[in-house]
Amino acid sequence: MIKCILYAVLLTGAPVLAAGQEKKDSIALNKKRNVARIQYGIASYYHNKFEGRKTANGEIFTQKGMTAASNTHPLNCWVRVTNSRNKKSVIVRITDRMHPKNTRLIDLSRTAAAKLGYTGRGLTRVKVEYLGRQKPAIASEEEGNK
Repeated sequence: MIKCILYAVLLTGAPVLAAGQEKKDSIALNKKRNVARIQYGIASYYHNKFEGRKTANGEIFTQKGMTAASNTHPLNCWVRVTNSRNKKSVIVRITDRMHPKNTRLIDLSRTAAAKLGYTGRGLTRVKVEYLGRQKPAIASEEEGNK
């Protein structure tokens, strides 16, 4: 029996859990691992069907917020997203996770996507800069200028 389990683990790569261990979320970040300061990839924005749903950090999602979903950044951290086409940038807070098979780097709220100027295209190439867990002063200033 044990040989069968070990063989299955070798074939599938699935971890074997000891008694009392819990399976961790496959997209949760290891707290000891550093987040890359700058990443490049594809951004999209949330579909309207997610309006009013609970996000991974427990908040209710709204398209009007300056928030995003990412599988590579920790929840409740701040990032600057820059559109590679027009060089416009926004600062958003990571509040949600994407589907584990999603290959995009980040999904933004519609308001953030509109400020970056790509809602008509649906997708765009972006640069994402990790800013940390504390709200950047520039993000506070942008909120005051609304």
